Amino acid sequence: MRPIAASMLPPFVLQCDFPTTTRTPMEETDEYLPSASNSITVRVTISNRPGMLAKVTSVIGEHGGNIGAIDIVRAEKEELTRDITINTRSDDHAESIVQALRDLEGVGVVNTSDRTFLLHLGGKVEVESKSPLRTRDQLSMAYTPGVARVCEAIHETPEDTHRLTIKSNTVAVVSDGTAVLGLGDIGPRAALPVMEGKAQLLKEFANVNGFPICLDTTDVDEIVHTVRRIAPVFGGINLEDIAAPRCFAVEERLKEELDIPVFHDDQHGTAVVTAAALLNALTIVEKDLDEIKVVTVGIGAAGTAVTEMFMDMGVEEIVGVDSAGPVTAERDDLNDAKQRYVEMTDPAVDGDTLSEVLNGADVFVGLSVPDILDVEDLNRMARDPIVFAMANPRPEIMPEVAYPHVAVMATGRSDYPNQINNVLCFPGLFKGALDCRAKGITSEMKIAAAEAIADAIGDRSLTPDYIVPSVFDENVVAQVSEAVSRTARKQGLARKRT
Repeated sequence: MRPIAASMLPPFVLQCDFPTTTRTPMEETDEYLPSASNSITVRVTISNRPGMLAKVTSVIGEHGGNIGAIDIVRAEKEELTRDITINTRSDDHAESIVQALRDLEGVGVVNTSDRTFLLHLGGKVEVESKSPLRTRDQLSMAYTPGVARVCEAIHETPEDTHRLTIKSNTVAVVSDGTAVLGLGDIGPRAALPVMEGKAQLLKEFANVNGFPICLDTTDVDEIVHTVRRIAPVFGGINLEDIAAPRCFAVEERLKEELDIPVFHDDQHGTAVVTAAALLNALTIVEKDLDEIKVVTVGIGAAGTAVTEMFMDMGVEEIVGVDSAGPVTAERDDLNDAKQRYVEMTDPAVDGDTLSEVLNGADVFVGLSVPDILDVEDLNRMARDPIVFAMANPRPEIMPEVAYPHVAVMATGRSDYPNQINNVLCFPGLFKGALDCRAKGITSEMKIAAAEAIADAIGDRSLTPDYIVPSVFDENVVAQVSEAVSRTARKQGLARKRT
């Protein structure tokens, strides 16, 4: 696409050149629906005669675009200038639509802009001042000489840092960029937009300050030492997108060395929301935690955390499966993390393949790769099977295929019901931990968060297509926060009563 032409932009649009060679395109297939994440705004001139706008919209529809808005920029006797917002599937798909518009007689393409890149222009978060500095008095209190009195007070009573600085409501979002979304090891610079996004979510949903920190190292010692040295500024540490097994070591050491909450969202955020979904799904199918058989595919950071949390909640039978088959003590190819997984689950397994292990299973949890399940696998499961297929962007089995054969279906995608999304967990969890100044995050606090998320859907609203609340449900953060704070106080981990 051509870069935005500054002279042709309305006042609210910024000028930017968008890269076309370094972006990772989504697989070009009609199975992916047009999305706002791949939306463009096309400014076109259209001959001012009847039927021309209809021709434009028809061409967009014929090429698979989804029109979001049509705005008039300028109206003249001979032609109209319009901005058309179009949701597409990918960069290539967007370009094909734009080319079709260029080929249309009576239509001129002035410029195109990528709405996602515009949103990221200059970053998504910023630091704002809480108090005005318009007079000498205000300046003398906020900075010198008045600030010296506050520094002395903190020096005498270090605990006052929580009361007199941003520490009380600020979280460091820390990554080394080695396991970013589904992109893998893309490095700290490319990871920064994601960490900014996490900070933005903390602020928007829970009014917690988040600051993105991307470290140019993959050494466990260096990561731990760096975070420990910056910890005086922060009330909590959110680890993000650090590859396994390194993420386990980083989290364990920081939990030991710091007296503030440390939370690896890829592990525990996923586990909390998946657990919430399980609680509501079991209510629908009328099964109990201690009676079910769970098969988990993908024994990485998230899969391990989900399994651990399920067992803490009362699930007794869990079988893990990786690319080589069931993860059991009989295998001689297990790394240390998977060996610990076996010791935790101690599974009794009949069969050497995923299909065989699924015989009689009540729940499938997928955190792996696309298209590893088929209808025959689903039919091997117990009555009213529950399937959480969370591989992104394409799940282990497409919902359209699974729906006739399962009682409850969930994915990690936003374009299907029951999206298992970490944003339901971490904003409220950190808010609750910060509000009570918790010393850490415990299993009990995570279970409390999961129960709060599940309870956000009332019994009358609970259906197979609605087992997790919307991320925009304003009650979720408040309920999770309160549950986490209450549990921390019960465990004697809260340093602040209210």
